[in-house]
Formats: sequence, C-alpha cells, structure tokens
Amino acid sequence: MSRIYNFNAGPAVLPLDVLETARDELVDFNGTGMSILESSHRAKAYAAIHQEAQDNLRSLMNIPDNYAILFLQGGASTQFSMVPMNLLLPGKTADYANSGSWAAKAVKEAKKVGSVNIAADCQKEIPTRVPSVSELRLTEDAAYLHITSNETISGAQWKTFPEPECPLVADMSSDILSRPVDVSKFGLIYAGAQKNLGPSGLTVVIIRKDLAEKAPENLPTMLRYATHIENDSLYNTPPCFSIYILALVTRWIKKQGVETLFRINREKAAVLYSAIDASEGWYKGTAAREFRSDMNVTFRLPTEELEAKFVAEAAKAGFAGLKGHRSVGGIRASIYNAFPAEGVTALVGFMDEFRKANS
Repeated sequence: MSRIYNFNAGPAVLPLDVLETARDELVDFNGTGMSILESSHRAKAYAAIHQEAQDNLRSLMNIPDNYAILFLQGGASTQFSMVPMNLLLPGKTADYANSGSWAAKAVKEAKKVGSVNIAADCQKEIPTRVPSVSELRLTEDAAYLHITSNETISGAQWKTFPEPECPLVADMSSDILSRPVDVSKFGLIYAGAQKNLGPSGLTVVIIRKDLAEKAPENLPTMLRYATHIENDSLYNTPPCFSIYILALVTRWIKKQGVETLFRINREKAAVLYSAIDASEGWYKGTAAREFRSDMNVTFRLPTEELEAKFVAEAAKAGFAGLKGHRSVGGIRASIYNAFPAEGVTALVGFMDEFRKANS
C-alpha cells in the first residue's frame, strides 16, 4: 500500500524517515534486545533518548539555561488548568486573549482558578482572526498574558507576538518549531506533541524556572511544575515512546533547519491560499488574510453538500483528513512541518478539477 497525503490536524503527519527508524528499532532498540516500548524509564538506553530530546529542543529553540524543558502528560488541555494553578496567585489577575476555540477553553479553565481579564475577544468573528497587539487591553501588574499562537480550528495565527511587562504564556500546540521564536520573550510555552513534535500522549512545557518556584505550596504534587523540574520529568513514568519519537523528529528538524522549514511552510501555505484566491470566490478562505495560518488552511465551498462531496472524493484520491472541525464544518488542510510540498501541489490540482466538474 502506498502512503497517502495526510492532512489530519492531529495526530498528524510524521516524517517518513522517523517512521522508518522507529520501525527498524521497534523490536530491538540500540542492541538492548528489547523494544523501547518495554524499556524501564530508569534504564540507560531510555535515559539517553530522554536527554537527547531535551538537548535537541534546547538547541533548536535556543532555550536559555534559566528555562526548564518538561515532558508531561494530559495534553494542552491539562495545561489550561496547570498554568493558572501555578502562576495565577491569590490577589492577581491573568490576562487572556480569546482568539478562538482553544483560547476559549483555556479561559474557561482559568476562571475556575482565579481572576481573569479578557484582554481582547475575537473568538466569534468571521472571517476568523487573532487579536492585533495594539487592541490588547492589559491589566496593570497582571500575573501573565496568555495567547494561543495558532488556532487549529479557525486557521488563524499570531504573526507578531505581544511583549507585555508581565510573563507571556503561549499555547503553541499547532505551530511550535514551524518558525523561529525568541523563547526569552516568553515566561512559559506549552504544546501538545501530536502536530509538529511527535505522537499524542506527550506535552512539552518550556518554563522559566523562577516562575515555577512561585506556585502555591498546597498544589497537588503532580500538578506542580516544580515537581517535574526537580525530577527531570521522571517523577512518574513518562510517555517514553512518545518522547523517543520526539527525539527522532527533532533529529529530523535539525537536519532541515528551523529557518528552512519556516520558508518551506510559508511557501506551502502560499500555494494553497493562491489557489483559493484564484477560484473567483468558489473556494473561500475563512481566516482574515493578515492572520492566515501557515499550519491549518481553512476554507469553504458554495454549499455543505459540495463540501461533503469534496471530502469524499478527496479521500478516494488519496487525500486524508480534509474535513473541517465538527464545530465549524468546511474544509481544513493541515500542512505541518512534515507535510510534503508535493502533497500541497497535488491537492491544488484536485481542487481545480473538482471546481471545474462541479461549478
């Protein structure tokens, strides 16, 4: 069976080199006579992978020494609670930019912990977008400002990050390592791995160590960032296989270079958006042009019936995962780092043929 073009939003496409390496090492990892799936998380073989995954991330993102890299579980959804539980101290207010479905979920969880100020709210705007930096209404002496760098569902992305006086916290689940980012401008970055870093089951957290030290003492042990810093993400059994794949993915990214991937990602997105814009309105992008995501290209067809037909015929032609999120419908093409440029070209050809056949 030949591989198809995988446009799924997450779990998402992985580099073929990574999959082939994992296949070859699955039964006997590094001459240990066992799979990494069977290895103890305290074993030397796994410890080397654990360290490599951290080292690769630190190198690729130029993460300063005063930041910790954590490998946690529970997805970004658990971080919606952990962030305010650790950083939103009594008497403080946290600022949140409500830019879409994922930002709204983060807001909902933060309100359960403490005082939240909605610094900007464009969640329900059509065309979809994220706030501009200039429209943010920030709280004086806020605990932090939280943003969602890329809204996977709506296809809108921050192109310029705010620089507040308080710590900047970002959910980068769907665009981490897709472009250069100055980590020193952030207090905390978190990302579910299943889009650009590896498989599901792993959440990467990059946190300034001094922020972790301020958490309330009465927090449950597993929900304290300090616990995982002190134990090198080994307080409990970590998602070892997912971290192993992360190590392989970051090896692959180091070979490509983040700047090169950023250029390729922009080129892939530009090809797809150009096809949408050239269709004379038959395909309609759902995100405002200045906020269009390089990772998740969202668009609509003239009718929902045509959208269903588009998805069905695309699947038969070898394009998987193009159905938009169930909450908004439409079409979504997720073109993360590992998605090949030729797949975008092939989709554009299919779109042109489909439009001619159904106009």
